[in-house]
Amino acid sequence: MASFRIRLALLGSATALTAGALVPAQLAGAQPAAAADYEWVALGDSYTAGVIPAAGEVFEYPRDGCERTDQSYPQVIDRDLGSLIELTNVSCGAATIQDVTFRAQEPIGRHLPPISEDPDYPFPAVPPQSEAVRPGTDVITVGAGGNSIGFAEILLKCLELGGGSGGVGTPCKDELAASIPGRLTKAGKEYGEMLARLHEKAPHAKILAVGYPTVIPADTSKCGYNNLRQFLSITQGDLDWLRRDVLEPLNKTIEKSADTHASTGFVDLYDSTRHHSVCDAGKWVEGVFDDENRPAFVHPNAKGHRNAADHVTSAILNAISTD
Repeated sequence: MASFRIRLALLGSATALTAGALVPAQLAGAQPAAAADYEWVALGDSYTAGVIPAAGEVFEYPRDGCERTDQSYPQVIDRDLGSLIELTNVSCGAATIQDVTFRAQEPIGRHLPPISEDPDYPFPAVPPQSEAVRPGTDVITVGAGGNSIGFAEILLKCLELGGGSGGVGTPCKDELAASIPGRLTKAGKEYGEMLARLHEKAPHAKILAVGYPTVIPADTSKCGYNNLRQFLSITQGDLDWLRRDVLEPLNKTIEKSADTHASTGFVDLYDSTRHHSVCDAGKWVEGVFDDENRPAFVHPNAKGHRNAADHVTSAILNAISTD
């Protein structure tokens, strides 16, 4: 029965993708557990949760500060696949690898001074995300790592230093480059520990480690200095450094952890988004502010999440079809 339904999902994907966009998240989440063939738990940070207005509306009330939005890729997939899989989405903005693994997190909502302030901040702590994983869980997706290397703090420092440089040089690289290898090594160790913990909690589950999309283009001349809808005051030289020495190695760190851990696959989002960076005309990631001047602080928009949903869906269907 499950194999038949998988084939239906694959053959009917085009119809499902169109219809799914019209189904409210609240209705999709109301599917009874008994109707689902597989259980899926979505873990991760803001690149999974959605968080920004350009990634849809926050659908959980009262707000817990995690800012899961209805156009984030877990919610898109939930609508696309319907009753084939029951989703438990505990992703949370600002989550670190340790928040996924074992540490209770105090969510920040949309509170990121000086970019934005959240009137409901501070929020109560939420449990470690791994607590949502059960022995019967079939699929686990996890997108984390950026906050563990302090990417938000790095961006803020680059904005500050770039603002004082007049757009010249690599002030952020000059100050922070020496710390990056250690940050990546630490994140790699924590990622391996996280995967081990998830495998321990759900021994039969397929774990899908979701990488990060292209944020900065290979040609950074596309990025205008002091452009609010791009990287504001980060210099072109620092953007090259961030892409080459921070973001691409982070994806490699995640991929390496996935490749060396049992029952884990890597979902690459980088290649499919190479021409949809913050500075591209058809962007799938917003800049410091989005096109409506709302704070976005370099996060995927709904199109970016739609692309992620396509790739993660394919990986999920492949995982359960070989179960």
